[in-house]
Amino acid sequence: MVAEFQVFRRRTRHAPIYGIGILTLLVGYATKRAAPGGGAVVIGEAPADSVADGQRTFRFDTFGDEQFWTDTLHMNQVVEQSVDPTTALAVGLKVDAAVLPPGILEKVDLKSPATTVALLKLGAVVGIQATVDSNNHITRLGITCALCHSNVDNSVMAGIGHRMDGWPNHDLNVGGIVALAPVLSAAQKAVYQSWGPGKYDPRYNLDGKNGALVIPPAYGLARVKNETYTAEGPISYWNAYVAVTQMHGHGNFSDARLGIAVTQSPDMVTPKLGALRAYQHSLAAPPPPAGSFDAAAAGRGRALFARRCLSCHVGVTGTDNNAGKLHPPAETGVDGAYAARTATKAYRTTPLRALWQHAPYFHDGSAATLADVVTHYNTARKLGLTAAQQHDLVEYLKSL
Repeated sequence: MVAEFQVFRRRTRHAPIYGIGILTLLVGYATKRAAPGGGAVVIGEAPADSVADGQRTFRFDTFGDEQFWTDTLHMNQVVEQSVDPTTALAVGLKVDAAVLPPGILEKVDLKSPATTVALLKLGAVVGIQATVDSNNHITRLGITCALCHSNVDNSVMAGIGHRMDGWPNHDLNVGGIVALAPVLSAAQKAVYQSWGPGKYDPRYNLDGKNGALVIPPAYGLARVKNETYTAEGPISYWNAYVAVTQMHGHGNFSDARLGIAVTQSPDMVTPKLGALRAYQHSLAAPPPPAGSFDAAAAGRGRALFARRCLSCHVGVTGTDNNAGKLHPPAETGVDGAYAARTATKAYRTTPLRALWQHAPYFHDGSAATLADVVTHYNTARKLGLTAAQQHDLVEYLKSL
């Protein structure tokens, strides 16, 4: 980890003339494009369709959070001076291949921060929006929902491909990136660096405690009432919480249970929550790849699941939380430290969707594999499953 951050901080040397040539090539292409994102809605347009409007919000809207990432953390300076594309990919940032000029990757210096600036000017870095001036300096930089909740299909190379909205980015080292901010104390940086890829603590900046959670998927939510690990509210509640208190967008969020009351004018968050929810509801969970599970074993596992697991994983969503049910940590044998920091003090039953692709499991990632999940519940819930039955149940979960 330490070595990774040392690499991230190092300014890569490159020939100035070559760097200027890269910028000229990429920036020239950027000025010719009308719609970043391969047909996605351009920022500032207001399409009538709420799903399309929500896609724009999800992909490109910072909710004015540049006030934090630029004015407070000065991440624009960090990126411009120290983050070359190779390093950015190494810490989990993704590049949207749809906005890249054909063959450009063979022509640019992937070890130059100047190339990163040019990619940002193109709008190619998933989840980051930047304003770049005529001298190729980043003057404003902010983040969007897509930073954590989108991935790419790696069709060009690792980290570069077509967008897959709703997929959790478990390569993304959010804490490691934030720790680069020069204004943070050594103690704060140590906390951020402790999270590792694919994890984030959405309470740390509020209560000062440290317990990072696995970044969850944002697909398959159409029938899910409460999209948080602790079910404090519906999806728009959580979107507002994250936009205002975590992304540091310019908007309103209040919850007396948590002692949070943020009011800002203009409110750049609340008016967009409906369309954002509509887009998230439109994102279907990805089906398991062909041949990724044993169909016969999954069939036997399904019968076991019906006998042992359906009391909590009910209905088409696989969660009893839609009926208002919550579970104290001791009931399922999971760590209760995070729940104690929340409004409900308990956990919901996690909806079962596309389990094959978003390990690790449980809110804190304490189960590395689905086999670990089944073993945990076999012990904690005294299910009495044999090794063969546990195998069959894992195959069924892989089929969801």
